[in-house]
Amino acid sequence: MPAVRGKDIEVLFSASAIARRNLELAKEIASRDYTDLLVISVLKGSFIFAADLIRAMHDVGLSPEVEFIFISSYGSGTTSGEVRVLRDIDNEVNGRDVLLIDDILESGKTLSYTRELMLSRGAKSCSIAVLLDKRMRRQTSLNADYVGFDCPDSFVVGYGMDVAHAFRELPFVGVVKGEV
Repeated sequence: MPAVRGKDIEVLFSASAIARRNLELAKEIASRDYTDLLVISVLKGSFIFAADLIRAMHDVGLSPEVEFIFISSYGSGTTSGEVRVLRDIDNEVNGRDVLLIDDILESGKTLSYTRELMLSRGAKSCSIAVLLDKRMRRQTSLNADYVGFDCPDSFVVGYGMDVAHAFRELPFVGVVKGEV
């Protein structure tokens, strides 16, 4: 169990397991008949996953346009609240295939909101790719089209995900043991 900032962290998904899964996801995505693909990374937590997945997509012959949207549903806490767009995308989505990339699908509120927003703007389709899926936390009927891993009901950090702005830099996904 590695120690980071004086905290023990149990590794749930190693860097090598994530890299393998990203390539598998990229192949799945490339096998779809997307004609004008716009990938939208949902910030902040997805930035590392999105970068690695987009590079893997390039490796399998897919070259999407990339955008970023900053959506918040947490505020300063760890429970989901009101969904807000803090920074919107600049590109037009009308008539395009959109792929939302997010770090984790829990309640489904953020991704449901973002998906409906893109569809209301005329997106031809709006698929969802997530690194982690916490099905037991779902409060909507939303499911991701592409899932890296099923996640246990634990608060996870690393690979872009944080607790109080810490641990985003970790190359793996893990659970902090003890008080944070």
